[in-house]
Amino acid sequence: MEKSIHTWEQKRFLALLRAIREEAEVRQVDLAEKLGKPQSFISKYESGERRLDILELRLICATLGLSLSEFVDRLESMLPPPHIRNRAPKSR
Repeated sequence: MEKSIHTWEQKRFLALLRAIREEAEVRQVDLAEKLGKPQSFISKYESGERRLDILELRLICATLGLSLSEFVDRLESMLPPPHIRNRAPKSR
């Protein structure tokens, strides 16, 4: 699996993060305030400079009125099916 933060999939993920905030008509500074974080926190994860863990993502989604599962469904609709690579050969 490619570990670069510059993959096509990562760019789609970041675009969706920004889109859900904009759809909720919330500015970065306002979201940051609701989360108790500095505005730079929002800017850094939207630009890919900072990665989010699943619990942070869940909180951001909830703050914007979206469930984590709704976010994942939207992301899945934007991405091709995953390819499974580097599978270990079956034991005989």
